Amino acid sequence: MSDVTQILSAIHGGDRAAAAQLLPLVYEELRRLAAGNMAHESPAHTLNATALVHEAYLRLIGSAPDLAWNHRGHFFAAAAESMRRILVDHARKKHAAKRGGARQRVALDAVEVAAPESGVDLLALDEALTKLATVDPEAAKLVQLRYFSGLTASQAADCLGVSLRSAERMWAFARAWLLREMGGN
Repeated sequence: MSDVTQILSAIHGGDRAAAAQLLPLVYEELRRLAAGNMAHESPAHTLNATALVHEAYLRLIGSAPDLAWNHRGHFFAAAAESMRRILVDHARKKHAAKRGGARQRVALDAVEVAAPESGVDLLALDEALTKLATVDPEAAKLVQLRYFSGLTASQAADCLGVSLRSAERMWAFARAWLLREMGGN
């Protein structure tokens, strides 16, 4: 059993000090996952990778100490889900009427954008991913691991406990399904 798995077991057993031991072991990996998530976001996004890691960690460890993770991969899958929810919540708040979500932007032709915004509508993706989870939960989990966590096909396959070829087939299906569901955007 790896150090991470042992610490996760200790946290589940009620050892509050184990949570302090976990962060240094998983921080760099979570930071890499968060950076992968943030690569899909606008450069003007108010969250950064560090803030995303800290918020996800607090949601995973701080608010639900009774959760049990079977192994390291299970923990990182939960972290990917947590990061996804944080980004979706942030997108919802950004588009809320209270925050000026109904305002129409006016393009300024004389001003060039420093970096193009991501072409993915995060709210539409979340909605489509939720629908995909009802059709094929494993494919939805694969999308979360690949898109939101930035895992490679082989890493995601290991996390799901399937062969690389099966993961590649699921990935092709999920991408086509999501593309159709989101209107071909």
